[in-house]
Amino acid sequence: MFTYPKEYEVIVVGAGHAGVEAALAAARIGCQTLLLTTNVDTIGQMSCNPAIGGSAKGHLVREIDALGGEMGRNTDLTGLQFRVLNRSKGPAIRATRVQCDKKAYQFRLKWVCERQANLDVKQGQTVSIEAENQVVKAVATATGVRYTGKTVIITTGTFLHGLMHIGKDKQHGGRSGEAPSIGLSESLRILGIELRRLKTGTPPRLLKRSIDFSRLEAQGGDTPIPYFSQWPLEEFHVEQTGNCEAQISFPRGSVLEQIGGQLNCYLTKTTARTKEIVRDNLHLSPMYSGEIEGVGPRYCPSIEDKMVKFAEKETHQIFLEPEGVATDEIYINGLSTCLPFEVQIQLVRSVVGCENAEIIRPAYAVEYDYSPPTQILPTLETKACEGLFLAGQINGTSGYEEAAAQGLMAGINAARKCQGKPLIVLGRNQAYIGVLIDDLVNLGTNEPYRMFTSRSEFRLLLRHDNADTRLSAIGHEIGLLPSRHFSLFTAKRDQIDAEVRRLESTRVGRDTLAQMLRRPEVSYEQLPDQNRFLSMPVKESVEIEIKYEGYITRQLIEVGRAEKTNGKTVPDQFDYMSVTGLSREARQKLSTIRPLTLGQASRISGVSPADIGLLAVWIKRFPTRAKSQESAGDCFSGCNNPSQDAEQ
Repeated sequence: MFTYPKEYEVIVVGAGHAGVEAALAAARIGCQTLLLTTNVDTIGQMSCNPAIGGSAKGHLVREIDALGGEMGRNTDLTGLQFRVLNRSKGPAIRATRVQCDKKAYQFRLKWVCERQANLDVKQGQTVSIEAENQVVKAVATATGVRYTGKTVIITTGTFLHGLMHIGKDKQHGGRSGEAPSIGLSESLRILGIELRRLKTGTPPRLLKRSIDFSRLEAQGGDTPIPYFSQWPLEEFHVEQTGNCEAQISFPRGSVLEQIGGQLNCYLTKTTARTKEIVRDNLHLSPMYSGEIEGVGPRYCPSIEDKMVKFAEKETHQIFLEPEGVATDEIYINGLSTCLPFEVQIQLVRSVVGCENAEIIRPAYAVEYDYSPPTQILPTLETKACEGLFLAGQINGTSGYEEAAAQGLMAGINAARKCQGKPLIVLGRNQAYIGVLIDDLVNLGTNEPYRMFTSRSEFRLLLRHDNADTRLSAIGHEIGLLPSRHFSLFTAKRDQIDAEVRRLESTRVGRDTLAQMLRRPEVSYEQLPDQNRFLSMPVKESVEIEIKYEGYITRQLIEVGRAEKTNGKTVPDQFDYMSVTGLSREARQKLSTIRPLTLGQASRISGVSPADIGLLAVWIKRFPTRAKSQESAGDCFSGCNNPSQDAEQ
């Protein structure tokens, strides 16, 4: 075994969406970082639909961007079509979705990683993790190379013991045409980490020229373009001079600049014939024949699941979406399946407009190992092995955005652990990232977890438009968000505050401008005395702050109440088994999950309010100088002034 002659502070295994964000975050914070992947040509590859964002997922992307991550910026530069979903509904659930050029997205991420200071990118399949006294020390590859590091982040996606299914045919792999990671599963088990199986799938890809688009409904992008990144003027040099797309200077070096505008997606539907084909061939599906053991995603079902679970529906919506400007592959969104290839041909040709369609790549399902996430701390560090972090689909999530959010937090925390600084835990009232990780750690999951706005009890505070207000101060304080971006944020924040004050104090007749704006039928643009020099994002935030002031104030009061009760720290050495009066279920789950605070304990399934009240009394009796409270700041919950916590 050859030991590479450089010791790293952070080693990231896997270069998907979680791995890229983890590696970039750790390197940008200042740690010597290694990004280790089986194939450097697939860094940031979009294995399924090349789309970023959507309901709640778009919120995650904005939060990643606000903290200083890469996903939003990369999406803006490689997007083909930009749309705001739920525009007609309340501000809490509006979100951006972008259809990307999958190869441009992938190649740009590879380019960013290769040029990042403090980051080495190397090709090699990781087969084992070395630890001493349950403290991580190194990783080893299949070619006999050993890399030493202070921390290791595992982001294996669907590759951990991956098995693909097309009908009765099986092939080992984590993605079509790529080998799985086999030895790593056993290495994790040796460290004491339990693994289970999940399943996901993907639809066929079609040849564009074989589709009759004249029979389909075209869907264009939005104008002005709703970019993800909150720093577009500096980063992209965008000059919007009107509402017509032809008058917009697109981001410099972007796909939009290359093609001169947005591409259409298309809406179609299944038919009665589709339903008949599925019904007649259901016994050939590995999902229904018992071949697949893993649990599939509830909210992204296969066409077999749709036809079985929604048998009363005669048709289902299908979207045809471009995969890039340099390819004629079309993604048929809504037709995921693992039926045999010959049946897939029938299925595709039963869809309106696809009667003569040719399949370039067949659909398939993939099973893979994952680690039930109750085995990790809210920092994403494993409880079984110090210095070992898990992020992405290995924690039971689905989607690029959920993976990237975890990768970012794992990279931040691994780097800060190496630097001896407090680790970051975002609260449920601060970010959807906080909701995501809190749900995973406390509730676990036995099916692929997907983020929804309904998962947040404070979703009016966690809006798409105010991600920078919530998180940019944290990103800047920890050294991830550049000072030039933080200056843009503070300028925007000051503009919002000043305009809200002006509207509250300026009268037109008997009413203030703020009173006029609170009327449901009045928008900022309809005010008789508006500041026309403000940007659209500033105007949007001002309007939301004033229109929803009462609701926002109410949620802030709820947050304050919850923090008083739930912010109490639970000592790491606390013995739950010794607490008289706790139910057996509460003792077992609290001892397994080991919550950091009473708030976290209260969200564990099976722990009652009475149990929390009892714990609060017992914790007061526990010695205050517990081991966890003496370690590097333990964690600070990402507040607006993290330096204060660090000094404490």
